[in-house]
Amino acid sequence: MISRIKTIALHTYKESVREKVLYNLVAFALLLIGAAVLFGSISLGISQMFLVNLGLSSISVFGLLMAIFIGIGLVSKEIERRTIYNILSKPVARFEFIIGKYLGLLLTLTINTAIMTVGFYAALFYIQRHLVLADWVPLQCIYFLLLEFAIVVGVALFFSCLSTPILSATFAFCVYVIGNFLSDIRGFGQESGSATLQKVTIVVSYLLPNFSNFETISRTAHGLPSPPYLVTANTCYALLYVTILVSASVLIFETREFR
Repeated sequence: MISRIKTIALHTYKESVREKVLYNLVAFALLLIGAAVLFGSISLGISQMFLVNLGLSSISVFGLLMAIFIGIGLVSKEIERRTIYNILSKPVARFEFIIGKYLGLLLTLTINTAIMTVGFYAALFYIQRHLVLADWVPLQCIYFLLLEFAIVVGVALFFSCLSTPILSATFAFCVYVIGNFLSDIRGFGQESGSATLQKVTIVVSYLLPNFSNFETISRTAHGLPSPPYLVTANTCYALLYVTILVSASVLIFETREFR
């Protein structure tokens, strides 16, 4: 079972690498980091903060674009190409196919995030001419971004099993946007004075992933590390949501009929 999942994951990774959009996104991310070096060096005293903020924001934006726009095609693309029939005709269980697809894209995102991280630290070293212990604080933020990507891939995979690529991208993007404002949505429900609306906002806040938990770019730009408990809490939170999303994707995929 593990070998089959590994094979599917590696095949998904190789297929993702062949996507031209992937290289374009990474190139634009590195280009933005290069821009941070250019403009950050002009503003004396705030160059490091400017670079950290823009660099981490670039990694976040382009990582999310990869997670959504590649994730929505993990299943639907195989169905459109009708390669799903060849895959399922082999001794491969449907749950192995889904898990392998998920891990393959997660591997792609991890490697590309690592590349962008190297570019980020190269730019930081270019400005400072040295790296001190405090300069490694952004690694914690990048780890949180990877946890966020893991959830977004799960969301994209879930909708990919349900709908067309266009609708899947729309739904995944909406979930991400709403997930960044769950605390505001819950507060709106409490201030509305409507018991029904308050219950609805509470249910929504528990059902959808709270992406604001992983937002530490601003504090990282000011050199403030996150407390250790937050690392543990965010890791457990991401693992729980990923498990739920992948399990739901497997259940949906198991019941689908391909004609």
